[in-house]
Amino acid sequence: MVRSTATLHHLTASAPAPFKPKPRFLSSNQSLYRKQISLSTLLQRYGFPPSRLHTFLSRNHFLLNSNLHDTEKSLVMLTSSFKIPHKSVVSLISDCPGVLDLDFLKRWEFGFSKFADLGVSSLLIKTVLEHSKKFQIGPDRFNETLKVLRGLGFSESTTRRVLEGFPGVIALKEWFGIENRLMPLLNEFKDLGFSEDLVRKEIIREPRILSMEVGELSRCLDLIRSLKCREPIKLKILSEGTFRAGFKVKLRVDCLCKHQLIHREALKILWKEPRVILYEIDDIEKKIDFVVKTMGFSVGCLVDVPEYLGVNFEKQIVPRYKVLEYLRAKGGLGDEVGLKAMINLSDVQVKKQHPTGLWKLLKPQQRDPNSVEDVKNMKSFMEGLS
Repeated sequence: MVRSTATLHHLTASAPAPFKPKPRFLSSNQSLYRKQISLSTLLQRYGFPPSRLHTFLSRNHFLLNSNLHDTEKSLVMLTSSFKIPHKSVVSLISDCPGVLDLDFLKRWEFGFSKFADLGVSSLLIKTVLEHSKKFQIGPDRFNETLKVLRGLGFSESTTRRVLEGFPGVIALKEWFGIENRLMPLLNEFKDLGFSEDLVRKEIIREPRILSMEVGELSRCLDLIRSLKCREPIKLKILSEGTFRAGFKVKLRVDCLCKHQLIHREALKILWKEPRVILYEIDDIEKKIDFVVKTMGFSVGCLVDVPEYLGVNFEKQIVPRYKVLEYLRAKGGLGDEVGLKAMINLSDVQVKKQHPTGLWKLLKPQQRDPNSVEDVKNMKSFMEGLS
């Protein structure tokens, strides 16, 4: 019996240990990849375009470090609690991904609940959330802004329109003192002869009026009064009223200054070429982009050649440039043509300076579609010069 027991002990001791699977640990790369897949799936479920996901996530690494469950809760709040449409949610998180901060949204959910009488719309919520996150502004600051606007006599609908159209109003540093910020501005409007009713209507139409500095509208109106242009142009500038004309000048000055021109240069351009006031901001931006990126001039050239901004982009600028580039490539340009010369060239001058290079190139090669297109460009060029 003892022998059997010893044998059993020997066999047991020499038997291999039972198999125990080793725990699997994901590498950091594998874990990150899985997080990317989960986050991408979640965002796509709320309408985020797959084609934009890689760029979006690569620029916002903090989302990969955040809790996926909290991110999902944030998306639910944006669409359900705040009732922002999915398409608008995509726009919001694309412009300001920080709004996916769950604690931030919870604070604003409580904050908005106190403003039910304002009839808070999804558009207002979207714009306020974006600006409050960017400028680190809480519901208390929003409440102060409402008090200021109401204190100025704005109705609930006007207040809502201002906040929807110019949410940056809650980020103005001097908002807390009416006397220090808004009252001097409104008093200026009154001193310039504009009634409260007209000012209120203009603010409803364009809330960004409240972003103007004291004295800014006065300077813009002074510029309009000093214009030495043809009467039809001046009448067209003033066709929607003096107040609106002054604000249009302000917006165009801001546009030019955004492209590294100083305030004095911007005003000089508008004074020398008043037609710029009649063009939309997008058109002015397009012309500046073209002269800098395509034509290779510095933005400072506009101070010397403001008339460039006063001519039609599609009918004059683009065709003239294409023709000059064509002539340059074919060796028929002769002397180099600068920006001012390109804008001011007359039909007679073109014929005189480039008689051979211009007219020989007008004849298209047989069945060459490129040459036919060149002739069309040349025709548009000549029509623009006449």
